[in-house]
Parts: sequence; C-alpha cells; structure tokens
Amino acid sequence: MTRDQTVLLAVGVLAVLCLVMCLALWTALVRARRGVIRTSDELVALRRRLDDLEHASASAAAPMPTSAPVEFVITDLGAPRPPPEPMRLEGRAFADLLLRETVVKAAALAQGVRRGLAPATRNRIRFEMKQEVRRARKQRRADLKAAQRDLHARQRAALAVDRREAS
Repeated sequence: MTRDQTVLLAVGVLAVLCLVMCLALWTALVRARRGVIRTSDELVALRRRLDDLEHASASAAAPMPTSAPVEFVITDLGAPRPPPEPMRLEGRAFADLLLRETVVKAAALAQGVRRGLAPATRNRIRFEMKQEVRRARKQRRADLKAAQRDLHARQRAALAVDRREAS
C-alpha cells in the first residue's frame, strides 16, 4: 500500500466519520425541536387549565362563615381499646408478601455475607485480631509478674515471721 493510498484511505474514513457525526447531530436537533414543541404545547394546556381553575375558584369564592374555634377534649384516656382486627389476605396476596419478605431477607443476608467476606473486611479483622492477641499476651505477662511479686512478698513475709518466732 503506497503513501497516497494510505492518505486517501484516512481522508475517506474521516469523511465517513464526519458524515455519521453530522447525521447524529441532525437527529439530536430534530428530537430536541420535537421536545420543545411538545413542552410548549403542554405549557399552553397547563395555562388554560390554570385559568379555568382560577375562574372557577373566583366564582365559588363566597365568604365562608367563621365559626368559633373548636376545643377538643380527651374523654377516653383511661378506657381500654379493643384490639384491632387483623387484616384478611387472599392466598395470592399472602404468598406475594411472604415471597417478597423472604427475598428481601435473603438479599440482605447475601449482601451481609458478601460484605463480610470482602478482602478489606477480612484484612481489618485479621489486623484487629493480631492487636487483640498482642494485648492479651501483654496483659497475661503483667498479671504473671504481679502474681510472682505477690508470691515473693508473701514468702518473704512468712520467712520474716519464722525468724522472729525462732529468735
């Protein structure tokens, strides 16, 4: 393939791409114009409805008589209420509710397991476990040293008491 053929091929490909992009732009403009026309028609219809509603409310806007404010009194504060009657569901509706609830619970469990078994979670748990093991080891060593000090102190006190009794 010669250099002239390569250039000609590249120019042809670019021309086809430009043509495709022009067609895409033209279809986008046509769709946008249709959307604008549809929106303006809907706006005109909404304005007509709003005008009709304003005229209807203006004609029906007769002054309403004002009444004295009503004071509500709680009269059944201590009276026992009957328990609400349970709803009755058809078999299909019950099965649908049961299935939905089961699916939601299963999805939640799967999400929790997936999140719990994620590498980041496992690494964080491993790190925290190592820290806890080290902390427990230090605590055991400190407890052992304290117990040894206490034992040696008791032994010294017992020796001191034995020497005093022997003298």
